[in-house]
Amino acid sequence: MQTMRLKLEEYINKYLELWDFYGVIQVTQKGEVLFENAYGYANIEFGIKNDINSCFSIASMSKQFTAFAIMLLYDKNMLDIDKSAQIYLPADMKIDESITVHHLLSHTSGLFNFYNFENDFFAGYNRMNYSINDFFRQYINKKPTKPPGTAYDYNNSNYNLLAWMIENVSGEKYEDYIRNNLFLPLNMMNSDVDDGCKPIKNRSCNYTKDFDATVKSPYYNEKFSIGAGAIISNCDDLFKWYTCLRDRKIVSQKTYTRFFKENKNNYCYGLEHHHIYGTDRYSHGGDHLGISTYMQDYFDEDICIIILSNNEAIHQYRLGNAISDILHHVDVDVPTKYEEFPINESKLKEVCGTYLKDKIKVELINGKLYFTRFSGNLHIEIYPVGEGRFARRYCDQIHPYSITENENGQMTFFGYAKEL
Repeated sequence: MQTMRLKLEEYINKYLELWDFYGVIQVTQKGEVLFENAYGYANIEFGIKNDINSCFSIASMSKQFTAFAIMLLYDKNMLDIDKSAQIYLPADMKIDESITVHHLLSHTSGLFNFYNFENDFFAGYNRMNYSINDFFRQYINKKPTKPPGTAYDYNNSNYNLLAWMIENVSGEKYEDYIRNNLFLPLNMMNSDVDDGCKPIKNRSCNYTKDFDATVKSPYYNEKFSIGAGAIISNCDDLFKWYTCLRDRKIVSQKTYTRFFKENKNNYCYGLEHHHIYGTDRYSHGGDHLGISTYMQDYFDEDICIIILSNNEAIHQYRLGNAISDILHHVDVDVPTKYEEFPINESKLKEVCGTYLKDKIKVELINGKLYFTRFSGNLHIEIYPVGEGRFARRYCDQIHPYSITENENGQMTFFGYAKEL
């Protein structure tokens, strides 16, 4: 075990030398902590540093709790996951009757996905006052884009609907149901559902980069994340949750089997499943404004890896997979950054311009290139790493951005042609 500890420590330290990481990392095997450390600030304004007990928004890692809450209702025969979701939703919140609860849980509903650049949800509607009916009507209650069950499309709308279903079937608010049926029974006393208003003890604030400065992440009303995100937790509580899933004691074995069953695209219900290293891995990550999280569970080997971050410096999937490789005696490459590719200023100017009004813009400012978001309020420095390839300066990326010419000779970024 000591050799494994040293290998983990060596790799993680080398990786974090490259990136200004705020957050915590915990690696546990057979109840023994192999690695555990906290980094950076929980709150820059008050000079409070993260510690291993700090609480973080876990973003889309929250989906497994929503999915399990649905399975609790299923286990109690309060709903049938193979029946139309419409049956269990409020009377004024009806969707296509061919969409089942299973389709929502497995991201195969075919519902319209409003998480795209063209949509005005981000940095617009999501900053407004929250109205369930208005949110449902404007963004979710649209004709399905694909027949249910035919394709996997990761879509937060599915889990928004599941949260409202939990409320309608149980008669409790989503946050109360999660607290009363999961957090309290599991003694997860550091976990809560963020509604954007309540103060949450030991919670780390979310930060990002604007130019080369660390700033608060853009505002987002967490009420819109219901079911799909917004849960706050820490390493201690998430390990209790891991133990709950490992030991399978809360619901029937039939229900656990359905919960862990792999559907399209390796997705179960709120978790991904992969057979790797000759064993089963269940995992999920979370990415949001100022949030990078990832958790991997190897129940047969009793391994739990938790990465929680309140800034966007690391690529949590790269780091988590490297930790897994080390634990399974697979050689890992020494962490590196992309080398800067020399390009003269005139070439950099060619990629500058607006690709989608108020949403995607590239600017050259004082000799540096910036990907500008949120109507020019957030400037993400990018630098060339190859012909038509650009990487973020302060964030780890596996796949650099591509800014290249299309067949019409127009520069394109994220599939959008530069406006003339």
